[in-house]
Amino acid sequence: MQLSNPKEIGLSQVIHTTLVLLLSLTAAFAQAQGGTIKVAETKSRNRIAFFAENRTFTDHDVLFEVKGSNFRQSAAKPRWIRVPAASRVHLKTIILLRGKQPVYTKTLKTNDSLSKRAWKKEFETLDMPPLKVKPKKRITIYTSKRCDACDSIVGQLISWNFIFRSVSLDERPEIKEQLGQFLSRSTQEMDSLSGPIISLDGKLYNWITTFDQMMEEVEKD
Repeated sequence: MQLSNPKEIGLSQVIHTTLVLLLSLTAAFAQAQGGTIKVAETKSRNRIAFFAENRTFTDHDVLFEVKGSNFRQSAAKPRWIRVPAASRVHLKTIILLRGKQPVYTKTLKTNDSLSKRAWKKEFETLDMPPLKVKPKKRITIYTSKRCDACDSIVGQLISWNFIFRSVSLDERPEIKEQLGQFLSRSTQEMDSLSGPIISLDGKLYNWITTFDQMMEEVEKD
């Protein structure tokens, strides 16, 4: 492990870089989810309702058709319908003929190039797990009970959905001892830590006290 020295980088540049990273990772995640817009059915005694469930993190337009027999449906020409990210939208309802077993096939076309003419219907949001973001460098934060900055940094890492590791030095005295030896700090100094010790890809930082300072170092090549 190595110990670094601080350098100043504009905060606006850091925020911009971080947002670009998050947006690019979100887009990549959505693309990797190809085909995850599904059609769900809700059946009652004499009708079947069809819904599009978009389990991606990007909006899509969909074109849905039902063909078959032993049911009635609107004669209107199918339209493209907007299905927002992480949402469920009603597509169509068919009316079943009494005493008849419906026979039908479904066709769903999707497009992430959104059209201004797409029908924007009511929708309900889906309960989906948050997107986890892998930072450019592996983040481990060593915390202690006297460290207020630790709580702030950990809280922001969680709110940004970053993948990271948090280690409590109060619960892991053997790690505290190892870090003290590496940093040439006495046991008393390690016991009275008021700031975090952060590892980025194995490189130790003992001067970082804010989330923004940490992200500056994460974004460095």
